[in-house]
Formats: sequence, C-alpha cells, structure tokens
Amino acid sequence: MTSEDNPSTLPRRQLGRFLRETREGQGLSIDQAARLAELSKSGLHRIETAQVAKVKIREIRALCETYGVPQDETSRVLKLAEQAQVKSWHTAFDGLYSDSTFNMYLGLETAARQLIAYHEIVPGLLQTADYARALISSFYRDSSPEDIDRRVELRLKRQAIITRKSAPVKLELLLHESALHRVVGNPRIMAAQLRHLAEISKLPNVSIRIHPFASGCMQGLLHGPFMILDFGTDSKGLTVEPPLVYFEGAGKADLYLENVDDVRRYAELATAIRSACLDETRSRDLLRRAARSYAA
Repeated sequence: MTSEDNPSTLPRRQLGRFLRETREGQGLSIDQAARLAELSKSGLHRIETAQVAKVKIREIRALCETYGVPQDETSRVLKLAEQAQVKSWHTAFDGLYSDSTFNMYLGLETAARQLIAYHEIVPGLLQTADYARALISSFYRDSSPEDIDRRVELRLKRQAIITRKSAPVKLELLLHESALHRVVGNPRIMAAQLRHLAEISKLPNVSIRIHPFASGCMQGLLHGPFMILDFGTDSKGLTVEPPLVYFEGAGKADLYLENVDDVRRYAELATAIRSACLDETRSRDLLRRAARSYAA
C-alpha cells in the first residue's frame, strides 16, 4: 500500500481538537457554531473529529472568524490545515508546531485516555523536579538558568493529567531495570526519584512494573522506548480517535505510527514485555530497595 493511501491523521486531529476546544471555550454548541459559520452540523463534527477526507481552507477560516480567533493564531491554524494533506502514515514532525498551542505530542497526550509506555529512563510524566532539571540541563547545555527553569516548570505541569481528580489519564509504565541504575544528577536525586515512583504507583490510575535484566529480549528485538496512546470511546461507544504509537525524537524529529498493523504490533510487544515484568508489588519493593541503596 502506498503512502498516498494512508494520509496522516495527525494534523487533522490537532486541528479538530483546537477547533473543538475553541468552540467550547466560546460557549457554542456544535449546532450554533455550524449555523454561524454556514456549515452543516455533520460537516463540523467531521472536522472536529478528524474524519473529514479533505480539509477546506475556506471552512477553517470561517470557523476562526466565528470564534474570534486572533489573526496571528488564525494564520497558524490555516498553516496547520495545509499540513493536513501530509501523505504519510509513517510520519516525522520536526518543528512544525513550535508554538505551545500546536505542540503535536502534548495535544495528543492531553487528549488520551490511556498511555502505555515502555521506557529505559523515567519518563517526563513521572519525573521529580530535580530529576527533570538534571536531564534538561544536560541536554540544553547552552540554555540560561531561566530557560531551564521554564522547561522544568512546563514538564511538571504536564503531570496534572495523571494526578487531577477529574478523569485522570490511565498510565501503565513498563520501566526497564536499567533506569534504576542509570544515575541522573546524583545519588540523592535518584533516591528521591525512585521513592516518588514507588509512591505514585499507588494511585489507582497508575501502574508501574519493572522489566528486569533477566527477561532478555522481547520478541527477539532490541527495541527502544515507545508510547501507545489510546483515546477511548465516546458515550455511544465509538472510538474518539484511532490509537497511535509515539517515539520521542531525542534531538531529531518525533515519530508517529498510525497504521493499524503497526499499532497492533506494538500493542503485542507491550503485552510480551508486560508478561516478563515483575508484578506491581514486587516492582514497588524493588524501587524502594534501589532508593535505599542510593541513600546509604
């Protein structure tokens, strides 16, 4: 199957989510907004749920005018609408959405109902401030202290999707044992970070399981970190958005897999890793023992 048969849904998802949230922020029902923008209700619904086959710039401009979107932001929205014609499901986005409003992954992360992650280092959603600062400072070596502070603050704010009282996202972390021994910052930072993981794993929406060295290679692969994002279903049991797999670029373009077969393959890989992990109680005990070893 050619890439033309698999246009990426990522820009359409981001565009639809922005328009839906903006409409709701204006207190407009989908009926009211469609009428004001001279669109059909079903047409607007398809735009908001990324089900429209071809995004029409004229309609997006009309919606921005209806919602009173500022001109500079409208320009970014229209540029995003143009990107909705990207012809690849195996998609790398590099700097297209530098503005925080259009940060591709953060928009997807916020909209997800469930995240299944395999990592070899503690992921941002579960990092302590000191652990995050050590990582960020090491990567952005030429940044000012103020810029580092801002990046740490933004990372910590992301964690609200895990700890909020209303519909927190469900997070399953399959953490390789190497993350417990790879020192980030110093022993004090590591001890605090591992204690934090042990405590936050008690939340009903958080599952942390350690993938031990002894488990070897899953499915014969030396795979790297990945994240599966699932967006759940609506009140009618219909899928809100198709699931996808995300790979952080680590200095390069982020990578997304949307193809059904690829998503299923990584879901199967996650299942294989999970089957080789320690259970939650043993994982929590191991985290605490590792924390004590750093504090000794």
